[in-house]
Amino acid sequence: MTIPRHETVAEGEERVYHCISRCVRRAYLCGQDKVTGKDYSHRKEWVKDRLKFLAENFGVDVIGYVVMSNHLHVIVRVRPDMASGWSKREVARRWLRIFPCQGETNAQNPLSQRAEALAANAERIETIRKRLCSISWFMRCLNETIARKANREDNCKGRFWEGRFKCQALLDEAAILACLAYVDLNPIRAKQAKTLEESAFTSVQDRIVARQAKRKKSLPVKAVTEEQKKAMALLEEESQRDAWLCPIEDKPGEGKRGVLPLTLDEYLEVIDWTGRMLRAGKRGAVSADLRPILSRLAIDAERWLEMVERYGSWFYRAVGCVERLLELAQAMGSAWLKGISASRRIFAAASG
Repeated sequence: MTIPRHETVAEGEERVYHCISRCVRRAYLCGQDKVTGKDYSHRKEWVKDRLKFLAENFGVDVIGYVVMSNHLHVIVRVRPDMASGWSKREVARRWLRIFPCQGETNAQNPLSQRAEALAANAERIETIRKRLCSISWFMRCLNETIARKANREDNCKGRFWEGRFKCQALLDEAAILACLAYVDLNPIRAKQAKTLEESAFTSVQDRIVARQAKRKKSLPVKAVTEEQKKAMALLEEESQRDAWLCPIEDKPGEGKRGVLPLTLDEYLEVIDWTGRMLRAGKRGAVSADLRPILSRLAIDAERWLEMVERYGSWFYRAVGCVERLLELAQAMGSAWLKGISASRRIFAAASG
């Protein structure tokens, strides 16, 4: 049964969501089609570039993502507080960057003039402001663009995605960590990558590359030759690779709000250990170093690996501690939500 979007999505409120879109066709979205022999891997770059562009213009933080062969995952945080601080002209400018064909476009009527004209319509601006912090509009602007480009490339018409994107509310920090681990480890679970560093088109790879580049930049090396200058330029570019992503931890100096009470190194430590266990097919004991990190988020360390493995089948519309799930169920007029039993086992410390 189709679930009304408003039952999961709280419009106008800050909340974190896990969104999934799956390709409807036999041919892969972004991989090697075994039937036709065509390689569609270049489309993964389309998705990442579009996500970066939308993150720059919407009042939405991209926390994590992964682009697989026939589907994609995106974790976002809706930020109405961010959009509320934009001027009318800023709202208009962002909207016209996303939809450049709205309004007459020519050399005599550049973006700045069209933005001024749109900003003068106060009612329209407030409607746009709400759309710029809407998860539905964010995913629409992502999926429609990819579908149109793929259809043009394939010289065909019709559906590209199997339907509406699936949306799951992440109600607390423990749920965010569990979902982020599930998303970042998708390539390893699918046996498409052996390590986090090899997990292409994932948020965790972007964070690792940027972290390594920043450490190398801190070394006292002076570029003299042209090759050294090119290497330094590449290092600078790599150090900014995760700049468009929402940070794991707060960055007061940069004014960026993190999503977890963890440092980036702590997050990578948890994900690295989890990925190694998943790839080895072992149920190794959680190390003493990781237990305090998981307990900080009220996650049962003994069941952590099981949760990442079964995340997709255990939870549906929402993820969080039992209290949060029951609150959401009550708000929806329901007596039960899928995942409450799993939540009671995994988030035992949180639910008392």
